[in-house]
Amino acid sequence: MSAVNSKRPNIPHPKRLRLKSFRIPAGQAFARTVGAPLVAGNHVRLLKDARENYPAWLEAIRSAERYIHFESYIIHEDDQGRMFAEALATKARAGVKVRLIYDWVGGLTATSNKFWRALKAAGVEVRCFNPPRFDSPLSWLGRDHRKLLTVDDRIGFVAGLCVGQMWVGEPEKGIDPWRDTGVEIVGPAVSHLEQAFAQTWAECGDPLPETELVIASAIPSVGETSLRIVASVPNTAGIYRLDQMIAASAKETLWLTDAYFAGTSPYVQSLRAAAMDGVDVRLLVPQATDLPVMRAISRSGYRPLLEAGVRVYEWNGPMIHAKTAVADGRWARVGSSNLNLASWITNWELDVVVEDARFGEQMEQMFLDDLANSTEILLTAKRKIAKPKRPRRLRAKLDTISSGRTAAGAVRIGHAVTAAIANRRILSPAEARIMFSSGVLLLLFSIIAVFWPRVISIPLAVFAVWLAVSLFLKAVELYREGKREESAMLEVTDANQETSIQQNTE
Repeated sequence: MSAVNSKRPNIPHPKRLRLKSFRIPAGQAFARTVGAPLVAGNHVRLLKDARENYPAWLEAIRSAERYIHFESYIIHEDDQGRMFAEALATKARAGVKVRLIYDWVGGLTATSNKFWRALKAAGVEVRCFNPPRFDSPLSWLGRDHRKLLTVDDRIGFVAGLCVGQMWVGEPEKGIDPWRDTGVEIVGPAVSHLEQAFAQTWAECGDPLPETELVIASAIPSVGETSLRIVASVPNTAGIYRLDQMIAASAKETLWLTDAYFAGTSPYVQSLRAAAMDGVDVRLLVPQATDLPVMRAISRSGYRPLLEAGVRVYEWNGPMIHAKTAVADGRWARVGSSNLNLASWITNWELDVVVEDARFGEQMEQMFLDDLANSTEILLTAKRKIAKPKRPRRLRAKLDTISSGRTAAGAVRIGHAVTAAIANRRILSPAEARIMFSSGVLLLLFSIIAVFWPRVISIPLAVFAVWLAVSLFLKAVELYREGKREESAMLEVTDANQETSIQQNTE
């Protein structure tokens, strides 16, 4: 009879197993969050304002030999827009494949059909992103907010800048340029920029030929910078999750610049938690803006940030349009995504996330330079927000209104009004203007509904009919698709049966 070993087998505790399995590297967590791998071997150059971005873009365009891919939310029909149009048309006439995407809402008031016809006549392939469709009444809410340029799989640019005179300014009239940020990328990551462009191009029509898409390994390494290309699409919320993860991961500093800040409660809480944990959290936003309602919306969110120790600054120039972040001097983001629901949830956005100490140091220095032209917002002894003095030069072209920014503002207003009605949270004095404006609008709506009911009922009825017809069309399309799939499955089944009969016969 064999002896029985009385020692207990060395089996790890199940809780320890679970804890160990969840200790995944930060890089892996970032990759899973945004669905973007870390690409090594790149050279990245930080570009400040139009004075550095526009010349670099034009130089790359003029050096193109095979193709140019240009994607911009807005291209204004002004001196800057015409300059870029001529550069693109010249290369198209020379035989270079030039493809351009602009957003329908972005170009609605900025550019005429004549402008686009001239480009098409020169040989440029122009596509408009998401124009109104009868079968989808609300599709216009999702916009292509990306700003991207790639040339010959060789060089690429990502920025917050569109194309327009406001980014250059008008010195002769005393109008300063808008403040904005972009990056130039050379190396394997350019292939990921090409894939991002191909994704949007396919949304507007036939896809790009597969032979033109080069994989990252086919592009030689030219530097030591590692980065991620985050190409966001509606309802993925990758950048939203990443922004919260960075706020939770930052140990020393988290410095943010944003053009249209309207943070959600979870994101504001993540910034508050970081600040209360000793992280130096700073937020730089515009004082003057091309969408005035955004100033009131942004300011209504200052109090909870300030009370937690977040330092808030307002830019003193005409407009700061940059969308950037830098954490601990080693992680940085530059691109098109604003800190609001429109960018996080509904828009097509493009950002570069750089993990490099040298680049992070440049971003920190740029942020500090911007603070030199900014006014810090403080809480007074009576716990009120001290309003800064109005900057001296605020004259800027205010003709660009984004549906995304408007949607973000509407959501922020909706949250404030709901909180007031439901008594769900304490409102700050900064939200008084929102409460007053919302009350006036509701009162006007009520008066119109009582005395001129058709002014409201007829548009609502027309929209309801439009929505109903679009749903019927979608139902028919899905039904036909189901029939096609069913027919294809039957064909496969019949083919399998015939093959089986033949094998049995043999």
